[in-house]
Amino acid sequence: MKGLSDEPNYIIDVLEGGVTLADVIDDHIYEQELAERNAFFVADLGVLMRQHALWQTHMPRVRPFYTLTCNSSPAVLQVLAALGTGFVCANKSELAQALSLGVDPENIIYSGAYKQLSHIKHAAKTAVDLLVCDGEMELRKIARCHPGARLLLQVATACSQEEEDTGLTFGCSLKSCRHLLQCAKLLGLQVVGAKFHVPVACSDPLAYHHAMSDARCVFDMGEELGFNMTVLDISTGLSGPEIQLEQIEAAIQPLLDVYFPPLSGVDVVAELGSYYVSSAFTLAVNVIGKEVLPHRADEWSPNGKPEFLYYLNDGVYGSFGSKLLDDTIPEPLVHKESLRSEEAVFPSSLWGPSCDELDQVVERCLLPELNAGDWLVFSNMGANSLGRSCTAAEKPPVYHVISPDDWYEMQEAGIALDTNMKDLLLVPYCH
Repeated sequence: MKGLSDEPNYIIDVLEGGVTLADVIDDHIYEQELAERNAFFVADLGVLMRQHALWQTHMPRVRPFYTLTCNSSPAVLQVLAALGTGFVCANKSELAQALSLGVDPENIIYSGAYKQLSHIKHAAKTAVDLLVCDGEMELRKIARCHPGARLLLQVATACSQEEEDTGLTFGCSLKSCRHLLQCAKLLGLQVVGAKFHVPVACSDPLAYHHAMSDARCVFDMGEELGFNMTVLDISTGLSGPEIQLEQIEAAIQPLLDVYFPPLSGVDVVAELGSYYVSSAFTLAVNVIGKEVLPHRADEWSPNGKPEFLYYLNDGVYGSFGSKLLDDTIPEPLVHKESLRSEEAVFPSSLWGPSCDELDQVVERCLLPELNAGDWLVFSNMGANSLGRSCTAAEKPPVYHVISPDDWYEMQEAGIALDTNMKDLLLVPYCH
């Protein structure tokens, strides 16, 4: 019952009879023990349904758009398309992927700071009209290749001074927006709204206030120039936990009521990636090598215990690619078959198989002494882990599961995966 993430047909196992996600992981580790001991994912598609329901409860006015680059697993995309989410695409390939799901072109945003001319032409050819832009050069490219586009100006968000110093900014400054609006007017382009991005790492409580106020200024400037400003695009680094969603709701909802009340007629959308998929995927990897460093005393090992370096059969150039985006990799759990009771723990670091100094998965954690062939399990691995492999190695297979309760809830919501989605095959899971 193996469903590779890049296969056109794949299986979803229904976890009946008290079978749990942990049981599925155990079974596939046992299978791999008898085979090649490859890394693999287990994806709980019911998480997508629950995350969508949470969003609708907390943010009913804001339409979710899924950022396809975050995780392009076909099963994920088909479930989200059936749930009615929009899609954010960054290139021609992603546009084609979203359109192949039957997504209405009006429910697709073509994002990305710099767009290839042929990709802009493809968007025009396929009636994908909503494009994000933040510079004059992009305006001129769009005017040349897609003159009927509807544009969102992406405005940079001011965070704390420390965060600004990192140089990780998104969009144009508020000062340059009037020039871009005037340029769009001269080029005969249609600007319909604004987009802002507040990264989840931004701890400044005023970030959303500044962003919403700036967006309102862009709307006002656009309306002065005769544009029909109707779309506000909110992009966040929301990664999934409900408490984080509640914090975002508390920050955004009062500001929407002030700057973009319902009677304004503005369509508010949110670009979400990690929020949907992060907690849906669990990754199991195998230890393939081990080194022992000399005893040393530090905060991790005050008694001078040895430190172990473990090499895994997957790394930063594969399923842990989010590490290159400065994302924090969750600490692993030792699979129960590898864990001996009441064992001492030692300072450890985890590395991918490339022996590259950048291929460090986890810098420091405490683990019992492991050996080659032991397994580690990483939860919350759905974001930026599939479709980003930089090596020639095969991508880990993805085993899709869903609980009976989630399956029945999907059916009650009118999401019939076995009829509307001909590529998905549902079978009872045999433990």
